[in-house]
Amino acid sequence: MNTSMYDHIRTIVPDERILFHEPMSKYTTFRVGGVAESIVIVQSEEELVKLITYLNQIEQEYFVLGNGSNLLVGDKGYRGVIVKMGGPMEEVYVEGTRITVKAGALLSKVAAAARTNSLSGMEFAAGIPGSVGGAIVMNAGAYDGEMKQIVESVRVMDRDGQIMTLDNDTMEFGYRTSIIKNRPFIVLEVTLQLTAGDADCIGARMEELAQLRKSKQPLEYPSAGSTFKRPEGNYAGKLIMDAGLRGYRIGGAQVSDKHCGFVINRGNAAAADIREVIEEVQERVKEKFHVTLEPEVIFLGDF
Repeated sequence: MNTSMYDHIRTIVPDERILFHEPMSKYTTFRVGGVAESIVIVQSEEELVKLITYLNQIEQEYFVLGNGSNLLVGDKGYRGVIVKMGGPMEEVYVEGTRITVKAGALLSKVAAAARTNSLSGMEFAAGIPGSVGGAIVMNAGAYDGEMKQIVESVRVMDRDGQIMTLDNDTMEFGYRTSIIKNRPFIVLEVTLQLTAGDADCIGARMEELAQLRKSKQPLEYPSAGSTFKRPEGNYAGKLIMDAGLRGYRIGGAQVSDKHCGFVINRGNAAAADIREVIEEVQERVKEKFHVTLEPEVIFLGDF
């Protein structure tokens, strides 16, 4: 970030929310990654609009970061600007059976608000470690639930700072995809339509799913959750297991013994180790079963 750029960004957000040379291992659930050249924390839509519009005008590379739960940042770091939402951009509002959520809020926080207000529909999302914005982009889901089922509308901004509201149909939700995967939109706010329920029953279902996750997934290790999308007519974890890759390891990165669909950081992995394991899994499964596994993980920066 040169002096001119820094001086301009300081007119949008205060100095204390402009960070330099931050290790990205602090901001991703893999707990790996080199340093980001700069991180700018925005706390309002106005700040976000001004910042993104400016970065696009000067053709500066940037990445909008949620909870970093689907992200692998290279060991050599990221040279662009990481834009992170914080403060008021994480707020949750409940009115009747609707919940309006800012993009930076964690899904777990929204699910907790739903339970507290006796609203059903968010049970599946209680254990997903992502932000609402990221969940909308990829239509996050688990245990027969997905965001598509509960989203009423999404407020987004485009590259020029124009804000628009998209309804559920316009979002083009599909398996781990949405219109935002293919358009330069940034999620600002989401309105969810839930149904009235019983708080105790909702809490019990969330606890049931939490125990199911604990029993089947390697939650004791840093990871990005399910590493690969489900191939049509099959399951990534089964293909990986049948390819003889259970426990396959490079450095500190490993195919989980507990669930082969997860690549985990055993505590000392480099980002390059994780990427190599992912690529080796893809190659072996392709060779043995003629199936191409597509990662859910986003690769960012220099490896």
